[in-house]
Amino acid sequence: MKLTKGITCLSIGFSLCVQAETMTRDNGAPIGDNQNSMTAGSQGPVLLQDVHLIQKLQRFARERIPERVVHARGTGAYGEFVSDSNFSELTLSSPFSQAGKVTPVFVRFSTVIHSKGSPETLRDPRGFATKFYTDEGNWDLVGNNLPVFFIRDAIKFPDMVHSLKPSPITNIQDPNRFFDFFSNEPGSTHMLTWLYTNLGTPASYRKMNGWGVHAYKWVNKQKDVKYVKFNWKSQQGVKGLTAEEASQIQGKNFNHLTDDLYSEISKKNYPKWDLYIKIMKPEDLNNFDYNPLDATKMWLDIPEVKVGTMTLNRVPDNFFQETEQAAFAPSNLIPGIEPSEDRLLQGRIFSYADTQLYRLGANLSQLPINRAKVTIANYDQDGQSDNGNTQSDINYQPSQQVPLAGNPQYKNTNTQLNGTVQQLPIKKEDNFSQAGVLYRSLTKQDKKDLISNLAGDLGQVANQKVKYTMLSYFYLADNQFGQRLTKAVNADLSKVKVMAK
Repeated sequence: MKLTKGITCLSIGFSLCVQAETMTRDNGAPIGDNQNSMTAGSQGPVLLQDVHLIQKLQRFARERIPERVVHARGTGAYGEFVSDSNFSELTLSSPFSQAGKVTPVFVRFSTVIHSKGSPETLRDPRGFATKFYTDEGNWDLVGNNLPVFFIRDAIKFPDMVHSLKPSPITNIQDPNRFFDFFSNEPGSTHMLTWLYTNLGTPASYRKMNGWGVHAYKWVNKQKDVKYVKFNWKSQQGVKGLTAEEASQIQGKNFNHLTDDLYSEISKKNYPKWDLYIKIMKPEDLNNFDYNPLDATKMWLDIPEVKVGTMTLNRVPDNFFQETEQAAFAPSNLIPGIEPSEDRLLQGRIFSYADTQLYRLGANLSQLPINRAKVTIANYDQDGQSDNGNTQSDINYQPSQQVPLAGNPQYKNTNTQLNGTVQQLPIKKEDNFSQAGVLYRSLTKQDKKDLISNLAGDLGQVANQKVKYTMLSYFYLADNQFGQRLTKAVNADLSKVKVMAK
């Protein structure tokens, strides 16, 4: 991004207006809104015509080579998923089409922010990406070990990651930088509360749940639509490390998560996860105090349904060829599963696939780890590392000579839209209540650890406006939460209460 000499007045989280130069795109054109994607109405999907969003995500995906920008530190394993029943009344997707159906999978666990060689003991969300090699193509369920995310709009993703990455000047990760960003993002309060529990430093990949985070659509043969959320529940239980335990382990083995997973699989102690879904009817989307398509929110008080079990039973033969070259993208969907209008998911559908194309080239799907188990029938051609076997003069469609065409039964569902093209925040943001629900659900010891973990970073913040803004967010989530954290960082509770108003 470059800056022109235009002057703009910005609201930065509380009643303060500052002068700032007008942002521009790389072509010099001024940017009107760097906070909200263009959408088709208040509930509609993000528009491809949002050039700033597209260019911002494209530019962001090309910042590193060859290492992933995010999720660089990863560990993979093979296994299988077995469906509990026939769920065809809900979805025509292949893995759930009959009881006992087996679908091969490859799972890549990862850290989000830290680099490829970083210690696995560092506090970070953990990626939990599952590639299902189905008989109707590959489906990637790309999630995390925590149920929500920091932001709800993909246009903020590059900025969020920049703030969390090391400083471009010192190359050191700095709480002053990322709390500066999050002080302008009250919706991050929920995810920050999760992250600073001991779940932010998992004891084992085997003892870690996985969440799809976003809502998706399940579609049956009759084109009936249900919104669903996915949750992997570890049969091994869930365990995080205290800060002291993480520090002790790091001094002995900073690969503890990989070593644990590989060693247990080699002993044939195969880890298992049960897959659960939550289901919501489209007509119920507006029946909540929050937006169910907001990635900073959980679907509370909605029952879960167990749909199957995954077992990991084999480690890769070669780390680079399999784990490092594994390419996951939420755009890898199969019939019966469609994206919801979740703004963050809509951005990830583009950016993840684009990132993998940049890293691995146009023919990444020909690599064995990414290759579907079904015959590929299209006219994609050429590009770096093309290993196809083109033997026909026909590389276009439609053609009178070759019967290759789309099948209407696999067309996506129609989604009714109304409203106007807009760049506005979602309605019903409800930034704090679920963070309070989480805090109150913790045990006495977990609350103590959360306060200690969070104070360790927040206490380093020198900018008092940033510090007190963050303290007011946690106070708004739960008064006791805010009071204890304020005391832990030696701040003035009366100022926090004023900010909270």
